Amino acid sequence: MNVAESERMAGQLQAIGYSLTEDFAAADLILLNTCCVRGTAEEKIYGKIGEIKRLKMQKPSLIIGVVGCLAQKDGENLISRSPHLDFVLGTGQRGELANVVKSLEEERRHFVDVSNVSGVVDDENIFPIRAGSVSTFVPIMYGCNNFCTYCIVPYVRGRERSRLPEEIFAEIKNAVASGFKEVTLLGQNVNSYGRDHRLKNFAELLNDVNKISGLERVRFMTSHPKDLSDELIDAIAGGEKICEHIHLPIQHGSNKILQKMNRSYTVEKYLALVEKLRAAVPDISLTTDLIVGFPDETEEDFQTMLDFLREVKFDAAFTFIYSKRSGTPAAKFPNQVDEEIKHRRIYELIELQNKISLEKNLELDGKIFEVLVEGASKTDKNIFTGRTRQNKLVLFPHGSEKIGDLIRVKITQAQTWLLKGIRDFI
Repeated sequence: MNVAESERMAGQLQAIGYSLTEDFAAADLILLNTCCVRGTAEEKIYGKIGEIKRLKMQKPSLIIGVVGCLAQKDGENLISRSPHLDFVLGTGQRGELANVVKSLEEERRHFVDVSNVSGVVDDENIFPIRAGSVSTFVPIMYGCNNFCTYCIVPYVRGRERSRLPEEIFAEIKNAVASGFKEVTLLGQNVNSYGRDHRLKNFAELLNDVNKISGLERVRFMTSHPKDLSDELIDAIAGGEKICEHIHLPIQHGSNKILQKMNRSYTVEKYLALVEKLRAAVPDISLTTDLIVGFPDETEEDFQTMLDFLREVKFDAAFTFIYSKRSGTPAAKFPNQVDEEIKHRRIYELIELQNKISLEKNLELDGKIFEVLVEGASKTDKNIFTGRTRQNKLVLFPHGSEKIGDLIRVKITQAQTWLLKGIRDFI
């Protein structure tokens, strides 16, 4: 989401005469688009704010702004702590970026606006500067209504607001006209799309996106298990452009912990969803998020999660140590888990998931997959990379294929995080 929003803000700035530079020292404007979902993210941001202070001293005309979730969370405190910052814009004020920058060009002062966290973000007339050339992100909604006890997102992103369907379709068509072959629809919980304006639900939106001419692939994230409907499963199964991959965060494998997290489903309900998905889409890949060290997580709870992993066999998992976020209920929960125990458990969790991921990939050895060519490997220009519809990264020797081509690749070597193969011309 931050990548997509950064592209949109770059588009706003381009419209008032700015262009992108990778050179901090050459910049006239530095914009930090921030996250605060975990403590490590905040630490990195404050480190970067301190690092660029010297640039301001060397070039007093430099405009420095902080936007995004940390901006929403800390507001005026950011300016108080780092007076070399010029402005702070909250998550609901992103559409005002160009106006704020123009006003600061005329009159230098501190500017802070975090007043409207659930503000309507008008994206209709914003033309993003998109990275890459094959796959791109299209936000379909903003905010979250779920209030998981560990999560700060609802407080810094506001309530759920769905973009209008025609606005989304127009953006996708524009991306296709620019040469993009694949879009990923984004939202904190895409499954609840349309509950505010009631024009279309997410399954209906997916079915319509599937019909857009020139588009080759459709992905989406993130899905909340409590809102995964049979209609959505049918859309995935029936949509020829909708990829056979779903990211479905479970967060934990213990019902006790899920209840404390306020996740609104049980392990049993989640397993039933997995069964439905795999029955409807037999070659679907399933990925998830997992948190260790949540308050009151016992060794028994942790072992229950490991048993759950062995049962489901996710293709991959994003694993996190619980990070206490001030302002969230879980930050005040008793029985906070010792840091040493958290780190021991995360290593054990990662080791098990890596073993499962390798086992899942080994099952693909010798099989042929459609791969969307993304370009040369970062380490070897003679090796190209691409992804299967199941979101598996594939490396193969470069021949005549071009970026954006859809080709057939036979898997010859499976590894934990990627597959290697050769072009299949049959």
